[in-house]
Amino acid sequence: MIAVVTPEKIQLSPGTLVHLLGKWTDYQILIKQRGDKANPRIKYRPGEILLMSPLPKHGREAHTIASIITILLDNLGQKYEAFTPMTMNLAEISGVEPDYSFYIHNWKVAVGKDRIDWSIEPPPDLAVEIDVTSYTDVNDYLPYQVPEVWIYKKNKLMIYTLETNSYTLVSESRYFPELNVEEIVAEYLQLARQESSSVAMSVLRRNFPNDDN
Repeated sequence: MIAVVTPEKIQLSPGTLVHLLGKWTDYQILIKQRGDKANPRIKYRPGEILLMSPLPKHGREAHTIASIITILLDNLGQKYEAFTPMTMNLAEISGVEPDYSFYIHNWKVAVGKDRIDWSIEPPPDLAVEIDVTSYTDVNDYLPYQVPEVWIYKKNKLMIYTLETNSYTLVSESRYFPELNVEEIVAEYLQLARQESSSVAMSVLRRNFPNDDN
């Protein structure tokens, strides 16, 4: 399939990454043209637009990692709100679409919200991206001041925490300080590949039960 990107039509085969020069108005036109569809993913950086059509691997890994996060949060008895997909944008500055977003400490901010004004309201506490096509850059989240970003790339989870207006690669998540989430994600993604996502999540729930049940 030939990649087609026009104000009237966007057609990308799975796994395709398209990099265009463009302005904020061009980005808005493409977002409007895509409408409510989940694909392609569209990202804006000043002067450039990136479009990416995910592979099935992308969605499977995103769903599994998000499921791991929800099970761990349930185990802690932590309230949260989760969103997928979510478009975050700041006019003329940035447009980014994490695979999953979690409001954890700020969960009350997101309850019942249909829209969020990124210029005045808190960002998600945790953003998750699966990078299969070198589409992801943690600094895309800097304009929003997202406290923690997880990027899964080349079968490895990388955890970035916001420190003094820059991201630092760390080994421990601020939301799961007593857990080695890198090892947990690696173990249960591997189990999901071997036995299915449902089996992997069932085992994880047994190992991290919800104390409220």
